[in-house]
Amino acid sequence: MRVDSLVRRISAGVAVVGVVALLAAVAAGGSTKPLQLAGTWSGTYGGAVSGHFTLKWTQRGSILTGTITLSQPSGTYGIGGAVDGSAIHFGAVSVGAKYTGSASNHSMSGKWTSPEGGGSWSAHKLAVKKPVKKKKA
Repeated sequence: MRVDSLVRRISAGVAVVGVVALLAAVAAGGSTKPLQLAGTWSGTYGGAVSGHFTLKWTQRGSILTGTITLSQPSGTYGIGGAVDGSAIHFGAVSVGAKYTGSASNHSMSGKWTSPEGGGSWSAHKLAVKKPVKKKKA
């Protein structure tokens, strides 16, 4: 009987360790911060329409808002989207363009669709220039 009691205690201990590990994994996943995409991005697109663009993002959590300046159709348009892990999606509603892809803190790429067709796109984040402090004389 002592062996049976020991086996039950070990089994219960293993089960508790498993539950604790599962809870730790869930908690760690829930605390992951979204990519930091706020700032200015420069990119190109090709396919049914080709050109270059500039994105200016603001970010609140995983929600992205801002503007995109396209070379074709020429103009600046409001955009909105979201990032989930490394997946990104956004759209310029007024021109009917939708963008999907993957992103990191410094680059992103994917596919786009619009009433004119679709293609691929890629962009990189522009470095922020820090002001140079003048030395006092």
